[in-house]
Amino acid sequence: MVMKIKFGTDGWRAAIADSYTFENVRRCAQGFASYLLDNGNKGNWVVVGYDKRFLSEKFAEAVAETLIANGLKVYLTDKATPTPVISFSVVNKKACGAVNITASHNPAADNGFKVRDRNGGAIDPEGLIKIEKLIPDTLSIPPASLEKAQASGDLIIFDPDIAYIEQIKSLLDLEPIRKAGLRIVVDPMWGNGIGWYKRLLGGDKTEIIEIHDVRNPIYPEMNRPEPIPPNINVGLKKTQDEKADVLVILDGDADRVGIGDENGVFVNQLQVYALLAYYFLEIRQMRGPIVKTLSTTSMLDKLGKLYNVQVAETGVGFKYVAPKMMELDALIGGEESGGYAFRGHVPERDGILAGLFMLDMMVKTGQKPSELVQTLFKKVGAHYYDRIDRPFSGNRSEKENLVRSANPQTIGGLKVTGLNDLDGFKFLLEDGGWALIRFSGTEPIIRAYCETTHPECVQGILADCLKIVGLKA
Repeated sequence: MVMKIKFGTDGWRAAIADSYTFENVRRCAQGFASYLLDNGNKGNWVVVGYDKRFLSEKFAEAVAETLIANGLKVYLTDKATPTPVISFSVVNKKACGAVNITASHNPAADNGFKVRDRNGGAIDPEGLIKIEKLIPDTLSIPPASLEKAQASGDLIIFDPDIAYIEQIKSLLDLEPIRKAGLRIVVDPMWGNGIGWYKRLLGGDKTEIIEIHDVRNPIYPEMNRPEPIPPNINVGLKKTQDEKADVLVILDGDADRVGIGDENGVFVNQLQVYALLAYYFLEIRQMRGPIVKTLSTTSMLDKLGKLYNVQVAETGVGFKYVAPKMMELDALIGGEESGGYAFRGHVPERDGILAGLFMLDMMVKTGQKPSELVQTLFKKVGAHYYDRIDRPFSGNRSEKENLVRSANPQTIGGLKVTGLNDLDGFKFLLEDGGWALIRFSGTEPIIRAYCETTHPECVQGILADCLKIVGLKA
C-alpha cells in the first residue's frame, strides 16, 4: 500500500529511511512541480536549499532532478543554508517558489520537505491541500540529469549569502553592535546558523563565543535542535561561565531564535516576542499591525492598546501568519515557538535577524536582557508562561472529543471565561490569561500551554490541561 503523505503546519516531516525516503521525497517534489505548473510557472525558477541533517544535500539533489524533469529551472544553494536565507533568495532571484529540505527543530532521526511561495513565505492552507492532492502514488517522469541541466543552464548552483547580508544591512545598522563591546554566546545547535553571527558582527570590540559550531546531525547535548530548555542548558551554563551579556540560540535551520539573559536564565519565547514588538513600537517609533498566533502572548494585545496598533490573531503556523502579514502590511508577525517575521523583509521566520534586533535593543537601551524584561513588565505587567509536550497513543479524534466535551469551570484554580477553538482549544481565564490544548500537526504529540499573571498557578494550569486529555501531570 502506498503511503499517504500529509503536510502539517509547515510541510512534511518523517523519519529518515522509514517513510522519509528518496522515492517519497521525489513524490513530494512531483506534487509541488504539478502545483507550480498548474499555476502557470512552466520554465520558471525554483530555489532549492537544505540543512545539515543526514543526507539533506542528497535529498535536495533529488528534488532538483524532479523539478527540472517537469520543465522548471532550479537555483540550488551551494551549501547548507538557513531557512530565512533560502526564503529571501526566492524574492531576490524572482523565483516562483522554493523547496527546503529540513526538519527544523525535530529530533535527529527526522528530515523534512518545506515549500515556499513566490514571496518566500509559507504557502497558505488551501495551497498545501492542493499540493497534497497532486502527490502521485508512483513516479512516471524520470529524474533529470543534474550534470546535463547545469550545462544547459536549467540548474544554477549559487551562493545565497551575499544578497541576504545586503538585505540585513538595509534593515539594521550593524556597526553599533560591533562596536558595543558585548560578549555574546551563540548556540547554533549544530545547524545552519553556524558562523553567521561571527560573520555579521565580528572584527571589532564585540566578542562572539560560539558553541555547537560544527555539523553533527545526531545533536549531542540536546534532545533536539529546538531553542527551549532543556536543549539550551549547555548554552545557558556557558553564558554564566563566560560572564557573557547574552545568549543567542538558533534552531537547526536558523529560522527561530531563543534568548538567555546575562545570568544564564532563559528569556521565554513569549517574552521575546513582546520585547521585539516593544523594540519597534517604543525604541524605533514604528507603527503597524501585529500578527500573532493564538498560542502566543497576551502582552501583545496590551502593547497594541498602549500604542494604538491593531493586533490580529491567527491559527498556529506561518501558513496562517504569512498571508495575514501580507494582507495587513504588518509590522511584525510571530508565534510561540520562537519564530518572528518583519515588515520590509520576507513574510517568513528569521531567527538570525530577530537575534540581531534583540542585540540592537540592548545597545540602544544600554540594558541587559533581564533588565529589558523588567522594563517590559513595567509596561504591561508581569506574565508567566510554560508549556508541556506529551506523546500520545490511540485515536487523535477521541482525544480531541475529550477536550471538546470537557467544559471545565476552572483550570489551575482560575475561572474559565471563554473558549477559542480557532486552532486547538484555548480556554480564556479570569485574569486575562489562557490555557491551550493543541495537537501537533507533524508528530503524535499533545501540547499544553499557558500564560497567566499568577506565577503560582502555572503548573496547576498545565496539570489540569493534561487531565482533560486523560494524561497524568
